[in-house]
Amino acid sequence: MAAASDLTRTEVGLFERLRNNRNFLGLLFMLPAGVLLLVFLTYPLFLGVWLGLTDVKVGRPGRFIGLENYFWLFEDSVFWLSVFNTFLYTVVASIIKFVLGLWLAMILNNHIPFKAFIRAIVLMPFIVPTVLSALAFWWIYDSQDSVISWILIEMGLIDTTIDFLGQPNSARASVIAANIWRGIPFVAITLLAGLQTIPPSLHEAATIDGATDWQRFRHITFPLLTPIIAVVMTFSVLFTFTDFQLIWVMTRGGPINATHLMATLSYQRAIVGGSLGEGAAIATAMIPFLLSAILFSYFGLQRRKWQQGGRDD
Repeated sequence: MAAASDLTRTEVGLFERLRNNRNFLGLLFMLPAGVLLLVFLTYPLFLGVWLGLTDVKVGRPGRFIGLENYFWLFEDSVFWLSVFNTFLYTVVASIIKFVLGLWLAMILNNHIPFKAFIRAIVLMPFIVPTVLSALAFWWIYDSQDSVISWILIEMGLIDTTIDFLGQPNSARASVIAANIWRGIPFVAITLLAGLQTIPPSLHEAATIDGATDWQRFRHITFPLLTPIIAVVMTFSVLFTFTDFQLIWVMTRGGPINATHLMATLSYQRAIVGGSLGEGAAIATAMIPFLLSAILFSYFGLQRRKWQQGGRDD
C-alpha cells in the first residue's frame, strides 16, 4: 500500500511539473496543428516525391524508375518553356506588385477622407474568388467583345479588336496584369500595417532637422519596413510562383504553351494527360525555388531581430 501511495504521489508530481512546464504546454497546444500539417502537407509532399520516381499512370500502378522522369524533363522543351514563363511571371508580377503596393500603402497611411471605406475597397480584388477574377479578365480580354478594345476603338486609337490571349507575348502580358491586379491589395494592406508601426516622432525629428520626403523615406521608412517587406515579398513570390487557377481558367497554358507555368504543366501532364509520375516530377522540381523563397523570409526575420536590439542566432 505504501509503495502504491508513493507511486501515485510521484505520478501526481510529474503531472504537476508537466502542467507548469511552458515548453511542454506549447508542444501540447501545437500537436493538433502538427497532426493536420502531417496529414495534409507532409504526406502529400513525400507522396509526390515518390510518384516522381515512378512511371505510374492513371489506372496503372507503375514501377520505380529512379530519376528517369527528371532526365526526360531535362530534354523537354515545353518544360523549359514553362520554367521560363514561371520565372518571368513571378519576377515581373512581384516587382510591380511591390512598387504599386508600397505606393498605395503610403497613400493610405496619410489622413485622407473616407480612409476606412477606401481600405475596404482596396481589398476587394484580393477577397474575390480567383476563378471569378479569372473569368472577368477572360471576358475583358475576349478577342471579339473585349471592353478594352471597344474603348480604344471608340477613342479612335485602334481600328480592330486586339487578340490579347491569342498571341504569345500579349497573352503573357495579359495574365501578368491580371495577377498584379489581384495581388496588389495583399501587398498594400500588409505594408500599410508595417507603416503604422513606425513611430511618428522619428519623422517629426527628421523634418525638424530639414530632411526631405525622399530622405525620410530612404533613411527611416524603408529601413524600418525592411523586415515586413521580406515577409510580404516572400509570400507574394510563393503565391505567384505556384499560381494555377488564374492561368488555367484564362488560357489553359496557351497559346502554344506561351503561358504554361510549372504548376499548370504539372496538372496537364498528371491529371489531364494521366501521367502522374511525370506531373509529380514537374511539381517536385518547383521545391528548390520555393525553399529559396522561404530562406529569404528567414533571413528577413533575422534582420528584424537585429533591428529590435536582439541577437541573431
